[in-house]
Amino acid sequence: MFALYEEAGKFHAGRVMTEAESSLQIELESGKRVKVKSANVLLKFDKPQPAELLASARHLALDIDLDLAWEFAPDTEFGFADLARDYFDAQAGVEKQAAALFRLFEAPHYFRRLGRGNFKKAPEETVKAALLGIERKKQQAAQIEAWAGELVAGQCPAPIREQLYKILFKPDKNAAEYKAVVAAAKQSGRAPLELLKAAGAIDSPYQFHWRRFLFDNFPKGTAFAALAAPPVKEALPTAALQAFSIDDSATTEIDDALSVQGLGTGTVVFGIHIAAPGLAIGAESALDKLARERLSTVYMPGWKLTMLPDEVVQAYTLTEGRDCPAVSLYVTLDEATLEVRGSQTRLERVPIVANLRHDRLDAVITEAALTGAAPADYPFAAELAFAFRLAQRLKAQRELARGKPETFNRPDYNFRLERPEGDAGEPRGDETVHIGVRQRGAPLDLIVAEAMILANSTWGGWLAECGVPGIYRSQASLAPGVKVRMGVRPAPHAGMGVAQYTWATSPLRRYVDLVNQWQIIACARHGRTAALAAPFKPKDAALFSIISAFDAAYAEYNGFQSAIERYWTLLYLTQNGVTELDAAVLKDGLVRADTLPLVFRALGADGLPRGARVRVRVTGTDLLTLDLHANVLQRLDDPGTTADDAPVDEADVEEGVEEAAAGALTLAIDVAEDGAAEPAADLPAPAA
Repeated sequence: MFALYEEAGKFHAGRVMTEAESSLQIELESGKRVKVKSANVLLKFDKPQPAELLASARHLALDIDLDLAWEFAPDTEFGFADLARDYFDAQAGVEKQAAALFRLFEAPHYFRRLGRGNFKKAPEETVKAALLGIERKKQQAAQIEAWAGELVAGQCPAPIREQLYKILFKPDKNAAEYKAVVAAAKQSGRAPLELLKAAGAIDSPYQFHWRRFLFDNFPKGTAFAALAAPPVKEALPTAALQAFSIDDSATTEIDDALSVQGLGTGTVVFGIHIAAPGLAIGAESALDKLARERLSTVYMPGWKLTMLPDEVVQAYTLTEGRDCPAVSLYVTLDEATLEVRGSQTRLERVPIVANLRHDRLDAVITEAALTGAAPADYPFAAELAFAFRLAQRLKAQRELARGKPETFNRPDYNFRLERPEGDAGEPRGDETVHIGVRQRGAPLDLIVAEAMILANSTWGGWLAECGVPGIYRSQASLAPGVKVRMGVRPAPHAGMGVAQYTWATSPLRRYVDLVNQWQIIACARHGRTAALAAPFKPKDAALFSIISAFDAAYAEYNGFQSAIERYWTLLYLTQNGVTELDAAVLKDGLVRADTLPLVFRALGADGLPRGARVRVRVTGTDLLTLDLHANVLQRLDDPGTTADDAPVDEADVEEGVEEAAAGALTLAIDVAEDGAAEPAADLPAPAA
């Protein structure tokens, strides 16, 4: 005797060797013997042979018309043998019964499985819906095949072009467009990015990177809603001083200015004046919500996306020739010793008499000029000389607190795109790029940097004294891998060498600075009772939400800035025919170029020590993947000594690794997947 049974959705047949009350031992055609539960046995028969039965039944099952079978089937529960007798004839044998079983089993949209070979036909509405779903799947499969064929042939269908960034970076793996790209990549044996580029889906590498960034971070576009800048309604006193700002010529968001009063009297008042949008823009206002959505200005060579609309920025920026609303910190110092005697914060209007531009003055306002070793023929010479002396003192104090000096081994790089006169739009990506070098720690830079650190650390301590929460930046130690963190409690910043540190000096550019400015304004108005009036109260959950959102956005923006600067640097290599670079070895084959902002992998650098100086040959660049291909030509330093190695510390190494990672292009599309869709919702799930 033979038996047909079902196991894990598959049908098998074999010879019955033994039979007990609840199970059978069955020998399959392969000779393997299996133990089968009696409940899983659906047919017992003496002939034909099991293999013949299975083959014959599967062939007969193909001819069963499911619509006709559904019509024949009763409305109540029935067995497969009953349907076989109704569909074929009253004497339907085991082959026809098995055929009916196979056909019913594979059509859950027509017949629900009830177990033990029993079924119940689905309602007519369910069948119709399922058939429509099946037809849609057939049409989608045909569409996928057609699109994949076009891609392989070097043509990009419009729907795929329109969904390009979604397919590559945030794919819906059930979408036909995604499946077509996966299928085409498998058929052609090419990587998805290479395939799409060859098919014309990517017109410009620059636009690819730019549009991808917008897709991730500005899906609704970059345009601002029409919002006017509210005026400062508060009657503010006008300060009796002359303030000046120091910024790059391209800066339009002038957040800070300086003033120096009392030179020659023995007591000097050093003023740090910060633009005060917080005096006009209220928390939870429309402009606040807009700023909180963007969180920061996004910078890139030749272009930027401001946190606030330009007309709003211009209403509060510290433009020369105006009395501008400001939050001012006045630090009183002994002129000779530079000892701090006290500080005071005021809300006022500050006369801005000059916007100094350091890119025009760096060559003039030198350390020699500021210290009297060279002529000082420029505006605010005396004030700048005092500010420079103070900056040097503040820096020395911070370095003492840090436990080691700050070192600036690498220069800053300035990017300038050569564009037609009057062209102020977005870069196209093919402009001639000029990369300038500016050493960190230039005198004007030092003056501004130390003044802002002084303001941010002083205000951070003042917020704590007033019992008002703020957003702080802290770093537990200078040990490798210890990152700067943001929080709502004051804590030491080891990297800065200060007891606490906020961001409050760039409220036109960063949202956390605007938040802190609101808190500082509350302290200036209410002093020790400011906690009751400040927009954000102690333990306010909104501050944690702001920190989380800002951290994520700021990392995204900085990552994009690094990546797009890498694009322009690689284009610079091509435009200038650069084929060789001198570099310093970091680790794991990574090297840092001496004269360009580039960290890249060079063949032959893996076994060299950190700091070793090498010359590399550039063998190729890819503006789409931002890859630079290079190999070491020769070692430039003496392998027998470290005296001529490049200065590389652990923090610099980690920074270099992060730079290289920022330039890497990571796709979310995976051609290793089969791209199969989820089961359609309109198909009834099989019942056990």
